Amino acid sequence: MEKPAIEGGKPVRKKFLPYGTQSIDEKEINEVIDSLKSNWITTGPKMRLFEENFKKYIGSKFAVAVNSGTAALHISTSSINIKPGDEVITTPLTFVASANCIVYRGGTPTFADIKKDTYNIDPQEIKKKITPKTKAIIPVHFSGQPCDMDEINEIAEENNLFVIEDAAHAIDAEYKGKKIGNISDLTVFSFHPVKNITTAEGGMVTTNNDELYEKLLMFRTHGISKDAQKRFGKSGGYYYDMQYLGFRYNLSELHASLGIHQLSKLESFQKRRREVVKIYNKELKNIEELSIPFVKKDVKHSWHLYVIQLNLEKLRVDRDHIFKALREENIGVNVHYIPVHYHSYYQKNFGLKKGILPNVEWLYPRLLTIPLFHSMNDDDVYDVINALEKVLKYYKK
Repeated sequence: MEKPAIEGGKPVRKKFLPYGTQSIDEKEINEVIDSLKSNWITTGPKMRLFEENFKKYIGSKFAVAVNSGTAALHISTSSINIKPGDEVITTPLTFVASANCIVYRGGTPTFADIKKDTYNIDPQEIKKKITPKTKAIIPVHFSGQPCDMDEINEIAEENNLFVIEDAAHAIDAEYKGKKIGNISDLTVFSFHPVKNITTAEGGMVTTNNDELYEKLLMFRTHGISKDAQKRFGKSGGYYYDMQYLGFRYNLSELHASLGIHQLSKLESFQKRRREVVKIYNKELKNIEELSIPFVKKDVKHSWHLYVIQLNLEKLRVDRDHIFKALREENIGVNVHYIPVHYHSYYQKNFGLKKGILPNVEWLYPRLLTIPLFHSMNDDDVYDVINALEKVLKYYKK
């Protein structure tokens, strides 16, 4: 096999370019310092302001902040009482957290295959997976492109199922003119540093359901019915009641301090992401060794990731070889994602194996994520394009 590094010539870049990273400035830093100097450093008024601003942005009735997107998924499956014997349908093309949140509750994840164009879960495949034990569907808006929510919610309504949207990639996305986060029973967001906005670590659940909202609040904090501010404030009392077996998933004031300002910058962040995407689309569309992302006409893509598909029939090497060659060019490509049913835990504990989901298994060896984040300048963008052209030309058949 040929070496991943292309001999004869220097790498396209001197400095490594990651596939994603955060953008923090003095506003966030000063807000964190202000919190450190205050009486509240754990959950307090800034977290509530972040929740308030977030629900206004989404248009939802409620928003519940937590300390990670995984925690957001977990309290969501807890709020709808997933329990042993229950089945929940989700996609195999996602980070393991989308399935783990089902397993945490003792439920069984069932994987429905994806559509080859959007890479999102296929509603027709969801229908095939429904059994009398099915209790919910967790569609994942892959890379920031909304799933076919009308069809998914229709299936859910017909079968009396809950829908938890995993919108970790889709904070700015819209489906048929409606913001993601204001459509289904529950919607989960992530604020990990590579996401479109960050709180360092953090997540959010939005809902319009009063009962689910109250349960989310309790599962966030040990299943207790009274929050810390009411208990520890001047007029608070000592009494509290643990109604559920909850968790310690609350978001601190330090993290919320970041979120307040990051959310206010979202529009400008997204504007830059779309400028980068426009350049990528223009410059990459005529490279025959790859295919650029397909976007449906009735959605607004949030562009958390820019995922290309390698046309392997036109190349002499596989995706992993291209991956290593681009890393040698100091381009921080990545792969999203290793299908969940490929992981040894899921194969061992749920009897899953390769060969059961043909579309995702055909796609996975072809997927490659290239850098996309709001602080990329045009030189960065063209470094990625030049590296792709260089590597793919070298390895083309």
